[in-house]
Amino acid sequence: VQLQASGGGLVQAGGSLRLSCAASGDHFSSYAMGWFRQAPGKEREFVAHINWSGSSTDYADSVKGRFSISRDNTKNTGYLQLSRLKPEDTAVYYCAAGYYVHTMTAGNEYDYWGQGTKVTVSS
Repeated sequence: VQLQASGGGLVQAGGSLRLSCAASGDHFSSYAMGWFRQAPGKEREFVAHINWSGSSTDYADSVKGRFSISRDNTKNTGYLQLSRLKPEDTAVYYCAAGYYVHTMTAGNEYDYWGQGTKVTVSS
């Protein structure tokens, strides 16, 4: 599976963006998906997770109520809707896919990673 993240950009605080993660290869619908982010000078952190069918989602406390993760298995694509953005959301956002993900916040449990898309939120 190869992942291609897109949709990042520059947005003002309070604005919105939708990130996409397009997957190529087989069995995308079998994989759980996660979104992580890494701000300059900081460790990579978990943002959101969605199970293989889209029936279960989880979020980091810092984004709960503002971000929404979804997927369309017919299009082999995952999404992360970012709303009410804050300057502290500025980071490179990465999508990831994993077959056996027991600890959704653990990046090393995901098998495949996209290249990242940069989100910059101005105040």
